[in-house]
Amino acid sequence: MQVEKFYYDNKIVKMFAYATILWGVVGMTVGLLASLQIFWPASNFSHPMTTFGRVRPLHTNAVIFAFVGNGIFMGVYYSLQRLCKARMFSDALSKIHFWGWQLIIVAAAVTLLLGYTSGKEYAELEWPIDIAITLIWVVFGINMFGTILKRRESHLYVAIWFYIATWVTVAMLHIVNSFELPYTAMRSYSWYAGVQDALVQWWYGHNAVAFFLTTPYLGIMYYFLPKAANRPVYSYRLSIIHFWSLIFIYIWAGPHHLLYTALPDWAQSLGTVFSVMLIAPSWGGMLNGLFTLRGAWDKVREDPILKFLVVAVTCYGMSTFEGPMLSLKNVNAISHFSDWTIAHVHIGALGWNGFMTFGILYWLIPRIFGTELYSKKLATNHFWIGTIGIVLYAVPLYWAGFAQAMMWKQFTPEGQLKFQFLETVTHIIPMYITRSIGGTLYLVGVFIMVYNLWKTIAAGKLIADEPAEAAPLPKVIEAHGKEYWHRWIERKPVQMLVWSFVLVAVGGILEIVPTFLIESNIPTIASVKPYTPLELHGRDIYVREGCYTCHSQMVRPFRDEVARYGEYSKAGEFVYDHPFQWGSKRTGPDLARVGGKYPDSWHYNHMLEPQSMSPGSVMPPYPWLLDDQLDVSTTEAKIRAMQTLGVPYPEGYDQIARADLEKQAKQVAENLAKDKIKIQADREIVALIAYLQRVGTDIKGEKKELAELK
Repeated sequence: MQVEKFYYDNKIVKMFAYATILWGVVGMTVGLLASLQIFWPASNFSHPMTTFGRVRPLHTNAVIFAFVGNGIFMGVYYSLQRLCKARMFSDALSKIHFWGWQLIIVAAAVTLLLGYTSGKEYAELEWPIDIAITLIWVVFGINMFGTILKRRESHLYVAIWFYIATWVTVAMLHIVNSFELPYTAMRSYSWYAGVQDALVQWWYGHNAVAFFLTTPYLGIMYYFLPKAANRPVYSYRLSIIHFWSLIFIYIWAGPHHLLYTALPDWAQSLGTVFSVMLIAPSWGGMLNGLFTLRGAWDKVREDPILKFLVVAVTCYGMSTFEGPMLSLKNVNAISHFSDWTIAHVHIGALGWNGFMTFGILYWLIPRIFGTELYSKKLATNHFWIGTIGIVLYAVPLYWAGFAQAMMWKQFTPEGQLKFQFLETVTHIIPMYITRSIGGTLYLVGVFIMVYNLWKTIAAGKLIADEPAEAAPLPKVIEAHGKEYWHRWIERKPVQMLVWSFVLVAVGGILEIVPTFLIESNIPTIASVKPYTPLELHGRDIYVREGCYTCHSQMVRPFRDEVARYGEYSKAGEFVYDHPFQWGSKRTGPDLARVGGKYPDSWHYNHMLEPQSMSPGSVMPPYPWLLDDQLDVSTTEAKIRAMQTLGVPYPEGYDQIARADLEKQAKQVAENLAKDKIKIQADREIVALIAYLQRVGTDIKGEKKELAELK
């Protein structure tokens, strides 16, 4: 049989490896800053670009899409070539993919710090960058499928199944969730509103974790763990069950992020059922990884690379046990809006994604540079420092989350709330400090790795084009004897792609479409009216400053929340909210009923110096809002965009909207003047106050109307 000689492209692997290291350092450093800002307001530096509301989205995007994203591409470009016995389909596409992705990351960092955000967690990037992501993802897909189609190996190894499912599902999630209506060159409104927006967002948000942080890393695990252990995968049949059940079940679980909210009960229940089912395939993958090491535990004790991989897979198992548990309503009632969820997420991020990436870097860099790892001792030290860092990071947050949630719910014997909200925050500051110590240790470990890999690279030379040889794939692949059904699928990558898409699309369609087509899912409330132009500007400032990262706008139907905040939230309240602002974490109190609770002067002073109104508050000041002039040049465009989205402003209202805005702004300024606060009516703080005074008041209006009717 003729044997063809060819070369693996290690240059592109090196480029993605370097980017992974660089963005890992950047993303984790920004994360450490964000952890300090939670309890030390001065670390916000009183500058709009360095407040927690802008730093936190930068951290999550940098870690997810820059660090983990480049780690995915590093692992895929290395393993795919060897599994297919073929060089990547196009060197040019590889470079376009690399540089395009890095430019997207830089654009994301700059725009997020400047306040350009869609206000949707893990999907904050504005519409031009969303388009760029789509194009680069298509480039990646062409390059990946081109390589698979020209392969010299008939069998599609399990890792490739996960790569295929990742590509098609991430494309679907990104496109559906990113439907937005631009009203300027860099600003847009979500196409969806309220309950529908929340459902689409967390269908995306949960499955971004599933199909960006999990499935590609499972594929990478199935390649690199057996390679590092020099042992075959434990069970081929288990990998089949793991793959197909995981991608089918995962896509349904998003609504468990919205339990006890205004989301229809049927959708909440559906999310809970599939989340509980998810533990079976998730643990199937974990066990397949750990059982691959059977008989190799002596090697694990000696090899730091295997140590990283074992802890990574174990953290994956821990997270995928905890996720279904947190989807149970009785548990979610405690965990949601608290630091428990933050701890849960970081077990996956630091343990699963972080340690898996570190292990792969330690294994891969010496091989593509034709040398040995500079120091196994340093790698082992990195492992232990990182592990201690994870423990010191997560355990205090579990403690903090449970403590705060319990304090929220406590009443005195007289039936009054026992703790003010601020007391529940200041009580857990020691846990926040300990979390930052753990994060610092984790980052120190990363710097040890950087030094170790730098010395390794210096001792070797890149094998840019690694020689290989293999027999060409026959034009017609024939089965020999009775063929197992999955072998037939594995020989047909396009078929694998189609079936993967069908399985993930079904769940999304059956969950999302009914909320758009069945009116009873979102009952209307007559008293709910569109925002005034000034309130709309104020809401956009609220989103721009990332207020949703600390405050929720969703009162759940619990005794303590109704007593603390007011009437529980209804689906019809949010029909004009593009995007929704329900939030996912309460470092500050819920604001769903804040309208009319305080005078205008309170909000003014609270934004100028939060501690003057709430002694001990960890909220940073926003002095620039008092100085910056409100940009009203976009008022007409905003009104027209909202009309396109179905908000019932009168026809031609865009032509008189600015006059209404100025009239209301003047009234707010006059209210402030009564409390001896002199401010020009065209400042941003005026618009923000108008919005905050509006939030939740429509329901109060409905109650007033009902009382008058009686």
